Amino acid sequence: MNHWPDCLKNRRCIIEFIISFLPKGGRLNILSSKWKNLRRPPCIRGWIPWIGAGFEFGKTPLEFIEKARIKYGPVFTVIVMGTRMTFVTEEEGINVFLKSKEINFELAVQNPVYHTASIAKNIFLKLHEKLYITVKGKMGIFNLYKFTGQLTEELQEQLQNLGTHGTTDLNKFMRHLLYPVTVNILFKKGLFPTDERKIREFHQHFQAYDEGFEYGSQLPECLLRNWSKSKKWLLALFEKNIPDIKTHKSAKENYPTVMQAVLDLLEMEANEQKSPNYGLLLLWASLSNTVPVAFWTFAFVLSHPNIHRTIMEGISSVFGTAGKDKIKVSEDDLKKLPLIKWCILETIRLRAPGVIARKVLKPVKILDYTVPSGDLLMLSPFWLHRNPKYFPEPDLFKPERWKEANLEKHAFLDCFMAFGSGKYQCPGRWLALLEIQICIILIFYYYDCSLLDPLPKQSSLHLVGVQQPEGRCRIQFKQRK
Repeated sequence: MNHWPDCLKNRRCIIEFIISFLPKGGRLNILSSKWKNLRRPPCIRGWIPWIGAGFEFGKTPLEFIEKARIKYGPVFTVIVMGTRMTFVTEEEGINVFLKSKEINFELAVQNPVYHTASIAKNIFLKLHEKLYITVKGKMGIFNLYKFTGQLTEELQEQLQNLGTHGTTDLNKFMRHLLYPVTVNILFKKGLFPTDERKIREFHQHFQAYDEGFEYGSQLPECLLRNWSKSKKWLLALFEKNIPDIKTHKSAKENYPTVMQAVLDLLEMEANEQKSPNYGLLLLWASLSNTVPVAFWTFAFVLSHPNIHRTIMEGISSVFGTAGKDKIKVSEDDLKKLPLIKWCILETIRLRAPGVIARKVLKPVKILDYTVPSGDLLMLSPFWLHRNPKYFPEPDLFKPERWKEANLEKHAFLDCFMAFGSGKYQCPGRWLALLEIQICIILIFYYYDCSLLDPLPKQSSLHLVGVQQPEGRCRIQFKQRK
């Protein structure tokens, strides 16, 4: 399977496109004389200028990274689409990635943010830290209690639409359950449509935007017509609804939503015109990983009967036998069901993002190599989580390994990097974990479920975000009595 969109599958078209943008004098000289005498990591260049190793890398990027590590060692560089990406896979390189002051997160993600949300570099760099602090504060550990009741109520409202029994695709099921819950809580109650046609339209455009996000982060929109159309549709959705989001007051809650806090900051910083763009970023960040994590957690649990049975017994011991009455989920209830949280974290470990990146500001030394300024320094949580040095029996789904983590103190296992690292870890990680915990509890409280298909393979095509399933995975559900 080719990872390139149809418009880029013809190599001649690609070459002609690239040549049209190159200066007449030739090609950029990557090795400036200043650095000629320094030893750089082994470099995989490919045969086409600018494209570099893009064709091979794009086919199965996750497999490419691991094969390159085996062939070239723990540090290697890949040139793709004019970008030098230097991968680190062992302890010394990982320490540089985590601790060096010569590398930068914001400059690594600025260009993708510009392409996917149309936020210019100067605005992004000016606002990023302030917005990060705002969002982190709203969704942090000490504010989770504000979301528990909302999440329980919204999830139960959506589950009422499921019916008493049936068969459905698990991925589709999780989208229909979590899209409206997440949107209504983070933005405003009622923002997610209730009309069937409009619901389908939202799903169509968000899925198109999400599935094309990696291409959209690197390539001109003119080459990605359908993706660009969906991006514009989502921006228009926010353009239309920003005034209502801004003035919305919940009948039950006395505090602003996450998006309202973002809008307040944008107004204070005189950047209100970018409100739809930041709305789009928040939407993508909140849905693109939560849904696949919920999918995989549910699928892993159902494919391990002993774990499934233990979870069902735990839910019954805390909430009683199943009934039609609504239940309330408290923080104390969650503490009595640690296995569910372990399952979610073990799922994230196994389906972690393919890469996280930092921009090299000044040359850094790793082993015997010097990584030049301008490179993207890359670390793969996906492969790091499969290193038996850090995670024994790394390919097995073993939720019990999380007994060793000090989750009471909000600490994960060593070398667990799924939420990023350092100053700018995912600000919504605790809320996402809470949402999936409550989701799993409520589904298993109200329904008996079973898999109709084997656990699907993961797609090997994605580097950004949680890994997606490849192929269908149906479940059968029946309301418990």
